[in-house]
Amino acid sequence: MDIKEILSKCDHTLLKQTATWEEIKKLCDEGIEYGCASVCIPAAYVRQAAEYLDGKNTALKICTVIGFPNGYSTTAAKSFEAEDAVKNGADEIDMVINIGWLKDGRFDEVKSEIETVKRACQGRTLKVIVETCLLSLEEKIEACRIVTKAGADYIKTSTGFSTAGATPEDVALFKENVGENIKIKAAGGISTLEDAEEMLRLGTSRIVALVKQTGR
Repeated sequence: MDIKEILSKCDHTLLKQTATWEEIKKLCDEGIEYGCASVCIPAAYVRQAAEYLDGKNTALKICTVIGFPNGYSTTAAKSFEAEDAVKNGADEIDMVINIGWLKDGRFDEVKSEIETVKRACQGRTLKVIVETCLLSLEEKIEACRIVTKAGADYIKTSTGFSTAGATPEDVALFKENVGENIKIKAAGGISTLEDAEEMLRLGTSRIVALVKQTGR
C-alpha cells in the first residue's frame, strides 16, 4: 500500500499531559507535511491550533478528545466539552464511552449519551472510543451495535492510555458487527508500517513516526 494513502488516513496525535504549544505546532506542521487526515490534540490547544492553521491552505482537520481517557464523566460534562471544542474550531470529536455503564448492561444510557454528544458536535465528525482491551467479546459486539444505532461516524478501538491498543482481531470483529455507515478507527498497538497496512486492509497516531524512522 502506498505510504501517502496510509498517511492520508492517519490522525497524527499528541495527547500526553506534558504537551506544549511548540510540540503541538510541530505536530500540525508534520500533519501538513505528511498529508495526514487530522491532528488529534488536547482541547486546551484547539483554538490556538485553529488560528495557526488558518490561511495555510491545508485540508488538515483538528480533532480533540472528550471524556478522555476514562469515559466516566457525566453526559452533561461530555456534551459541554464537545460544544466548547466545536466553538474553538474542532472538526472532529473523539469521545470515550462510559465503560462501566456498558459492563452494567445500561446499553440505552450508553446509546443516549452518544446521541447527546453527537448533537453537541453540530455536524462535526464523532468517533466513539470503546476501549476494547477492557471489554469481553460480548461487550465488544454490543458496543458495535450501540455505536451503530446511536449514529456516530466512527467506532474507535482505544485511547492509547489503557492496558493495550488495537489488534487485528478487534478490527475484524468491528467490521463484522458495525453498521455499513460506521467507519472503523484503529488506535494504539500499531508498531510497524506493516501493522498499519494490515489494519487498513481490515477496515494512527504513530504512523508519522514510523515513516520518519524508515526514511520513506
